[in-house]
Amino acid sequence: MAKSIDYGNLMHNAMRGLIRQVLENVRKEGLPGNHHFFITFDTMHPDVELADWLSDRYPEEMTVVIQHWFDNLEVNEDSFSITLNFGDSPEPLFIPYDAIRTFVDPSVEFGLRFETQESNDDIDEEDDDIEISSSDVSEFTTPSISASDEKPSSEDKPKEAEIVSLDQFRK
Repeated sequence: MAKSIDYGNLMHNAMRGLIRQVLENVRKEGLPGNHHFFITFDTMHPDVELADWLSDRYPEEMTVVIQHWFDNLEVNEDSFSITLNFGDSPEPLFIPYDAIRTFVDPSVEFGLRFETQESNDDIDEEDDDIEISSSDVSEFTTPSISASDEKPSSEDKPKEAEIVSLDQFRK
C-alpha cells in the first residue's frame, strides 16, 4: 500500500484530461469565438514527432499557436497530432500530453503550467505540481507571438510562424 496519496500526479492527469477534452471539442466543432491556444512542449520528449528542421531549431522546447489555420487535428487518449503551417511548409506534429509544459488560452485568461521534477535525490516527489492561479494567468494575455496559422487567402502566401519561449512570462 502507498505511503501517501500522489496528488501531484493526480492533478497532472486531470489537467491533461482537460486539455484532451478541449482539443476534442475543437476537433469536432472548431475554435469558438476568439479562443486560441499557445502550447509549449518538450521537443526532447521521446514520443514527440516533428520535422528534423524544427527539432534542430528548437532543441529543448517549442511553442505553437493553434488559432486560424490548422489541419488534421487528431485527439487520442495520451496524445494529439496536428498539422500547422511554418512558412510555406505545412508540418505534422505529434505531441503526447505529458510533453506539454504550458497550455494557455489568452482569450479567456486561462493557463496551465506543468512544473517538472528534476531527477535529483534532494527533490521530494511531492514538489511535482501544477501552478494554476487566475492572478498569474493574466501574464499570459499579452505574449508577443505572431503566428502563421491564419487561413491563407487565394492571394496570400502562408506567413512563417514565429515560435517563442514562454519563459519570459514565467515568474
